[in-house]
Amino acid sequence: MASVVAQPHFIFGLRAGVSNNLCFFDEQTVVFPSGNSCVCYNTVQRCQRFISGSESSRGMRYLAISANRRYLAVSECGDQASITVLDLQHEQGRKRKVLTAGDTPVQEFVCMAFSPDSKYLIGQTGAPDWTLIFWLWEKHKVLATVKTTNSNNPITQVSFNPYNNTQLCVSGTGVFKLFRYSEGALKQSNFAKVESINFLCHAWMSEERVVAGTDTGRLLVFESGDLRKEISVTSKAVQGKPHRQIDMKKIKDADVNEGLTVPRVTAIFSYSKGFACSMGPGTVCLFEKTEEDSYRKSREIQIPPDLCSNDLTPEEMQEINTMCISPAEETLAISTDRGQLYSISLSSVDVNKERPHFELLSQSFHSNSITGLSICIRKPLIATSSLDRSVRIWNYETKVLELYKEFQEEAYSVALHPTGLFVLVGFTDKLRLMNLVIDDFRTFKEFTVRGCRECAFSHGGHMFAAVNGNIIHIYSVTSFENILNLKGHNGKVRGIEWSLDDSRLVSCGMDGAVYEWNTQNGKRESESVLKSCSYTDVTFSSDCKTILAVGTDLTLKEIQDCQVLREVPADEVAHTALAVSHSGRVVFTGTSSGSVRAIKYPLPLQREWIMYQGHCGPVTKMVITYDDRFLLTVSEDGCLMMWKIIDKEGRGLKSNRQIVHTEEILVTKSDLEEKNQNMLELKMRLEELQMENEYQLRLKDMNYNEKLKEISDKFIQQIETLKKTQETMKTEMEKQERESRENYAQVTIQHGKELTDLEEIYSQKLIVEHERFLDLQQKHQRMQEDYEEQLKSAEESKTQELEELTQLYEAKLQEKTRLLVEHQEDAQRQICEFKEIIKQVEEDEERKIHDIQMKYEKKLHTEKETNTSLKGKTGIMTQKFYTLQRQIDDRCTDINTLKQERQRLLGLIRSLESDIEDLKRQISGHEKTSQDKDNTISGLKKKNQELEKLKFVLEFQLSELKKQSEPQQDDISKKKERIHQLQEELVKINQSNTQLKLTVSDLRLKLRTRDKEMHKEMQKVKDLESHLQRLKADLHNCVSFIQEPRKLKDSVQRIYARYVPQTDRVEKSRVDDDIQKAFDHQRDHLEKTVNSLKMRLAKSTEEHEQVYVKIMKENVTLITEINELRKELHLVKIQAKDYKAQLAASKRSYKLRPSSDLGPRRERKQEDVA
Repeated sequence: MASVVAQPHFIFGLRAGVSNNLCFFDEQTVVFPSGNSCVCYNTVQRCQRFISGSESSRGMRYLAISANRRYLAVSECGDQASITVLDLQHEQGRKRKVLTAGDTPVQEFVCMAFSPDSKYLIGQTGAPDWTLIFWLWEKHKVLATVKTTNSNNPITQVSFNPYNNTQLCVSGTGVFKLFRYSEGALKQSNFAKVESINFLCHAWMSEERVVAGTDTGRLLVFESGDLRKEISVTSKAVQGKPHRQIDMKKIKDADVNEGLTVPRVTAIFSYSKGFACSMGPGTVCLFEKTEEDSYRKSREIQIPPDLCSNDLTPEEMQEINTMCISPAEETLAISTDRGQLYSISLSSVDVNKERPHFELLSQSFHSNSITGLSICIRKPLIATSSLDRSVRIWNYETKVLELYKEFQEEAYSVALHPTGLFVLVGFTDKLRLMNLVIDDFRTFKEFTVRGCRECAFSHGGHMFAAVNGNIIHIYSVTSFENILNLKGHNGKVRGIEWSLDDSRLVSCGMDGAVYEWNTQNGKRESESVLKSCSYTDVTFSSDCKTILAVGTDLTLKEIQDCQVLREVPADEVAHTALAVSHSGRVVFTGTSSGSVRAIKYPLPLQREWIMYQGHCGPVTKMVITYDDRFLLTVSEDGCLMMWKIIDKEGRGLKSNRQIVHTEEILVTKSDLEEKNQNMLELKMRLEELQMENEYQLRLKDMNYNEKLKEISDKFIQQIETLKKTQETMKTEMEKQERESRENYAQVTIQHGKELTDLEEIYSQKLIVEHERFLDLQQKHQRMQEDYEEQLKSAEESKTQELEELTQLYEAKLQEKTRLLVEHQEDAQRQICEFKEIIKQVEEDEERKIHDIQMKYEKKLHTEKETNTSLKGKTGIMTQKFYTLQRQIDDRCTDINTLKQERQRLLGLIRSLESDIEDLKRQISGHEKTSQDKDNTISGLKKKNQELEKLKFVLEFQLSELKKQSEPQQDDISKKKERIHQLQEELVKINQSNTQLKLTVSDLRLKLRTRDKEMHKEMQKVKDLESHLQRLKADLHNCVSFIQEPRKLKDSVQRIYARYVPQTDRVEKSRVDDDIQKAFDHQRDHLEKTVNSLKMRLAKSTEEHEQVYVKIMKENVTLITEINELRKELHLVKIQAKDYKAQLAASKRSYKLRPSSDLGPRRERKQEDVA
């Protein structure tokens, strides 16, 4: 198994073909399907949590989240379709239950829903059965099933009534049914005639009301399962009056068939204020409930147009598939048919008066198969190309889409330059090399390579390779010339890869060939052809010694020197792409099922790998970042997935490379100029606004001063009126206090009398009841005494007949005892009843007394509160009066200060007027002096003409000096050429020397090997001599047994067994002698050749030294000549500079001095020059 592990880190993309593919887990986290997983994306922290799908499934079909937002149900297709219920509160989304339809074969569940209490789950199966299954999902128990429709009318949505666990709604093409679960079965509760209406979605608005959307843009309202109203939403009304009241009109069943020319209502969602629904491509309408039990269209939200998109597929023409709202109803999120996610804050919609627009929830994703993937060294950038005609640049560190653009043609391949500043994109008609500007792709070179499916920059960035069918073109990045055309493949080339030093290029094709090319001369260095396999991808190993390739034969091959070294055995799934880590520890492969496999390197001989399920389509490309941190994979499902590469202990792989990322970007000159121009315009605009604001502030100050005067007058009048009202209120308060005191005294007297009366009455009642209780007790005692006497008499009289009549008397005794118990119970019951009656009477009387007391206390309390409130109001009024008085004083002081400033400014104006008159006088004096200066300027112009003539003479002299220096420069160039030739000769001599040194080193190596062989032979001889000595010693020992034949025989046999094990030894010794002779002869020959080569080397070194000395002498003479010529040139340049300086000084002096002084001096200078 591989010791390196890949963990899913981040994914860009939305899985297509999944209904209800977006839902909120909490206020900040959304759940959506991507690849083969469900992703929990936190929009604030920008992090993702993956819930992987089952490996055996053929794809997701539908998502549903429970009302408590804890459980997520995922419908998966297969031979036996299933619904997996996941616990979202668990880290990895633990599986709670896997629900199936039981014994009935079901291929898919097209829609499903949780009950409001999250205990029940319904699932709608697909064609041909269209069965609705009702589960108690936690116990995996099917409670009921019912067939909802036939194969001609498919179902689009099922839902629970949010106010009732047992009521369901099913809608589809010509179907709108309500079911109720009762007595262990689902029973239909409505029979609406809607056979000609195609319902796409519905939502519960109340316990009885459902709003449904159709494919003709109609919003129909059902109450108790019957069609009641239609919300009329015409396109003109929507554009003209977005906030008008939308009437709800009653319609008959016959009117249902009338179709409206309005876009489809594909999604609808209810919330506390009303409901939201899609109204055509890229548009969502919000409806609010009114007091009249109707709905008013409040807002229209649109998907904004994308500047990077072309005219053929604008962003605003996307159809909305799913809508969901956050738990606090703060955020509305949608998903579209082009695989994009958008959101908007509903609070900003309410505040903003302009037409609101959706914003991207995370990034803009690819909506079709991704065909190209590339990374660069100097920046953390990823480039992808797709069949959706877009090229996108992602940042794998910040997980942000940096740049993207949509084109008119499909993009088949992409390659990033190692600097990250250029990108190469292969289109259907041409291959374009583009600059990555700050906000755009700018094409600056096009190449006539049609349908380029593969392209790649070299690691140095000075070349790139592009595939055209079965030919590989190699271009220079600097000169854009076609350096090489690599021809050899018979089928289309499917993969190319540069070596680390850019000296080799490996390619694979559909013809089953893997070729290794030399990029210097275009020749093939190695090849491996297997016609039964169509290769899909190829790469070098980390040390570039071997080649790894995958293809349709389902195996991973390692190729070296035209032979397959190792081969990982095949299984049922084909490999489609591969990537090797730069550390050389692991190989990652992508498969046709979308899984990624980690295989250790060197490759194992058995099926040993770790498999990760990442995508739901075949992996098209994969690459590892240069620091071995991330594995990047793209697939036909349109998703880009980032995997974190770690070892089994959770640590990242150690990389010897130190990669430094740069932050430079390209900006065009026109963009910079536009920016500067905009800044200047904004500055001008800011200054103008400041002036306007100052002027308006002054006007406002004037207005506020006038208003202050008016308000102060009003407040003074109000204060006087309030004083009068206060006095009247005081008199009224005094009167009310007197009255309340009198009333209080009367009420207390009355209450006292009533209390005494009640006490007397209830005391009498208590006495009567007590007397009754005593009478009953006496009766009870009498009855007990009577019964006891009767029993005694019965026992005395019947003692003799006891044996005969025992049964009769026992029965009678039981009856009597029963009667006694009943009477006792009646007596006790009556006692209890009397006690309860006494208690109730006492409680009632106490309650009445308490109520009367509380009533009068409340009256007292209210009177006191009114008094305190009136006192507070009077205090507030006095405070207001004092504050207004202070404000009036402050305004008076401000007016005085403004008057002083006005007087000061008038004095300033007078002083400035006097300054203006003085300046006018100065201007008249300056005009006179300017006429005199004009005269002097005309004289200076004449003198300037004379100086120009002098300049012409000096330039002529300069040109003659240049002509003299030109032949000297020619001599210098000739001498340089001669030096270059001599240097080339030196290089050739050095090369011959190196070759001779190599031959000498080879011969030395041969000598060393011969010496080693000699040593081996000498060792053999020594071994044989020691062997002989042992044999002699054994024979000597054997001679001592000459008198004893048996022992002699045994010792001889031992010697024979020890020293003569085989008969071939004698022959070998003869052969060794021949080898020794041949070896001696060869050694003599080699010694002679070495001596001769040494003699040749000595002669050649002497000749080379002589030539080298000559060249050095010639070089010295040439260098001296060059130095002399340089000195002469330097002197000539100094003279020219002096002349120019003299000219400039003369011009300045003539400009500065007056005309009278300049005349005679100029004449002198001309004489000097002549």
